[in-house]
Amino acid sequence: MPELVWYAAYGSNTRLGRLLHYLEGGRPAGAALDCPGCRDPRPPRRSVPVELHGALYFATESALWTGGRAFYDPGAPGRVYARAHLLTAEQFRDIAAQEMYRSPGTGPDLAPALRHGRARLGPGRYETLVCPGVLDGFPVLTFTAPWSSRDVPLNAPAGGYLRQLAEGLLEAAAWDEDAVTAYLAGCPGAAGRWTPRQVAELLTG
Repeated sequence: MPELVWYAAYGSNTRLGRLLHYLEGGRPAGAALDCPGCRDPRPPRRSVPVELHGALYFATESALWTGGRAFYDPGAPGRVYARAHLLTAEQFRDIAAQEMYRSPGTGPDLAPALRHGRARLGPGRYETLVCPGVLDGFPVLTFTAPWSSRDVPLNAPAGGYLRQLAEGLLEAAAWDEDAVTAYLAGCPGAAGRWTPRQVAELLTG
């Protein structure tokens, strides 16, 4: 088991301030529930922009934000804008546990995903781990649903949630506002409900 891993965040955890609530605990602005935090609350050692093969889509209903949640479909065509945070393996497991509505310290075993590239650990919406590759000698890990984007009804994201994604991607400083707003507005679930202009207005509102 490696000591450090990259957590490839593609949803609201692209924004460092949002991720810190998972690390340190507390309630993010606009969210409905508190995060217990990690046993090790230290910030990421590094955060870098990355692009993953696959597609981002919105589905199910978020208890934190209302509206659709972001999911990663590694088997779909396209590119996903993401932000990789360099964390300890323990921190990643604690974040994954919180996303699965479990307590820190009860996170998933990373070995199957590291060995096979993907591991379904349960039926829940973030209980499948994916290892898309290696960056600077450390494995890249993220979590998503066990289903594909074709197998679940899409659901448009709430404005507060979409703003978190947009701000996080802009923080990464790899894509400009036009690229970020067009990308998010074009994702399945958001497409047809949000336009690039409306996403841009979230950033100024």
